[in-house]
Amino acid sequence: MCAMKLHFVASETETAREALVMLTERYGQSPWREADVVVALGGDGLMLSVMHQNRGLPVYGMNRGTIGFLMNDFADDDLPQRIREAEETVTNPLAMTAVTADGREYTALAINEVSLLRAGPQAAKLRITVNGRVRMEELVCDGALLCTPAGSTAYNYSANGPILPVGSDVLALTAIAAFRPRRWRGAILPRAAVVRFDVLEPEKRPVMADADSRGVDSVRSVEIRSEQSVRHRLLFDPGHGLEERLTREQFV
Repeated sequence: MCAMKLHFVASETETAREALVMLTERYGQSPWREADVVVALGGDGLMLSVMHQNRGLPVYGMNRGTIGFLMNDFADDDLPQRIREAEETVTNPLAMTAVTADGREYTALAINEVSLLRAGPQAAKLRITVNGRVRMEELVCDGALLCTPAGSTAYNYSANGPILPVGSDVLALTAIAAFRPRRWRGAILPRAAVVRFDVLEPEKRPVMADADSRGVDSVRSVEIRSEQSVRHRLLFDPGHGLEERLTREQFV
């Protein structure tokens, strides 16, 4: 069997850097372009960063951070064998197109969610359009987000949104502290849906948009769709895949 070529990346924590030194000494460090698998050492923040940089190679994460929902347990023994036996999950990101008050357009990909958040003391006012049809004329809220199944346990879950099965062809639209309609919780939409948010009264009630921590200030409109042409490949130890983790999270 051919030797597996691994490319290791690590976050800046001491434990992650120590693991990087130990594992590269043991298994070698292949250049990114020549590697079979990327091994990420850190937490979910590092995993998201690696996924944004890499759009082809499978990524196997090991937890050396504080949050490791997307990571496997850390162990230095038999790493190539663990990777060979791992379960693969494929996810597609969201594509955001945001237009600002001065007419500039920004695009970004989000693996977890695209969120709109009020940027001033007053609540935001948003109009929601799905596939060209206005579904809500006015949502008064602290914000709203659209998330993928893989991201449904992140900010979405904290905002009382639903956890989505990883293999489902749906997205979750979740309100953040909705005031009118009061306690509106959001909607489940088909993955093919194109969702547009228009900011009402943007000068009085400024809003920012965020795609996996890539922020855009003073937005007037934000359009979001699932980007099927981009595939992220995640590897998990058998019995601990993303689907199992999403299910388990609901019974904590």
